[in-house]
Amino acid sequence: MAEKNDKTAEPIIIKKYANRRLYNTAKSSYVTLDHLSHMVREGQDFVVNDAKSGQDITRSVLAQIIFEEEAKGQTMLPANFLRQLIRLYGDTLQGFVPGYLEASMETFSRNQEQMREQVQKAFEANPALANFEALARSNMEWFENALRMFAPFASGIGGKAGDNSRLDSKKEVELEELKSQLAAMQEQLSKIVKDK
Repeated sequence: MAEKNDKTAEPIIIKKYANRRLYNTAKSSYVTLDHLSHMVREGQDFVVNDAKSGQDITRSVLAQIIFEEEAKGQTMLPANFLRQLIRLYGDTLQGFVPGYLEASMETFSRNQEQMREQVQKAFEANPALANFEALARSNMEWFENALRMFAPFASGIGGKAGDNSRLDSKKEVELEELKSQLAAMQEQLSKIVKDK
């Protein structure tokens, strides 16, 4: 059983050929950068070797994945950060940067789960945010009612004069309820902003 754990802990070997194709030796199949990106997100460790020289080119392939994600609009690296990083190449502090960045990301990863839990608790604790879907549904009903009011014959509501007065009073009640809900939400959001 310990041998199985040791084998699964070993990184998967990916070979990169001259034609830029990537080959997953564990699955005996060609993969793309998207596949490798998915493997990273799943926590699967891999090493990319140049098929001809055997040189480890994992960092350049990971950087290529980041650049492709950035090109898709998934921007996470601010331009100023990239400029500062480029300035550090050749600087006397260059040797310290990888360790610093790695330690920073490890700390961020450890805190990431706590951050997710805090965000989830904030949504659950705040009725304005937790009931956002119900409010959206209520707003849609109000909007549909308003449309019916402006086009009574198109929606089939039109009828006797007495029916319209009952609908008007019902709409006024619903409108007042919406106003009170929005006021309550605004008050709760104000409290949240003040607490920060």
